[in-house]
Amino acid sequence: MGRAFELRKGRKMKRWAAMSKTFTRIGKDIVMAIKDGGSDPETNSKLRAVIQNAKTANMPKDNIERAIKKASDKDTSNYKEALFEGYAAHGIAILIETATDNNNRTVANVRSYFNKCDGSLGTSGSVEFMFEHKCNFMIVNTGQDLEELEFELIDAGAEEVFEDEDGIMIYGEFPNFGGIQKALEENEFEILSSGFDRIPTTLKKLSEEQEADVHKLLEKIEDDDDVQNVYHNMQE
Repeated sequence: MGRAFELRKGRKMKRWAAMSKTFTRIGKDIVMAIKDGGSDPETNSKLRAVIQNAKTANMPKDNIERAIKKASDKDTSNYKEALFEGYAAHGIAILIETATDNNNRTVANVRSYFNKCDGSLGTSGSVEFMFEHKCNFMIVNTGQDLEELEFELIDAGAEEVFEDEDGIMIYGEFPNFGGIQKALEENEFEILSSGFDRIPTTLKKLSEEQEADVHKLLEKIEDDDDVQNVYHNMQE
């Protein structure tokens, strides 16, 4: 198995732990998807994927429709995605994906979290190179032959296929998201969720006390409403 499998098996991130926060973040994903490709899911594959994720998170249909309408009606020009990079205590690399309508607020907040937890906010490119940017899909496990499935999806850009406790996971390079999504839809595989991961090329082992120091920073970052995803290279 590859790094995606090991990462998923060994580290369950605390992303989207609270249901209300899940819905808030999905709402922002809808805004960014519509900003990029319009409000029609049939022609906007990114929006189609976000809607799938919303359904998997048990977001009510009315909430999804309201979020799409709100994002379609409002001026989304101020909404921007920004990537922050830095180091936590003990040299752990941190990548933070945000979506915000007030970049000054987000920058100030993220910098304060690093400062309060003995970390340091870095410059663009300072740690991003330590992570591989991947896309992922989870489909319903109906007993498919994994080797055969992987062979079918190689041409679409799939690199790694493995069983997960919730279904079958498929990973590929970041630019291959659309191709893999199209192949799965054309073959009528039921997609449970999809998204993107930043997979560290190497992991750093810390003591329990050192891990606790890093988790203090991660918790502060993850609680911020502007933060969509957090990645690190600490082995857990």
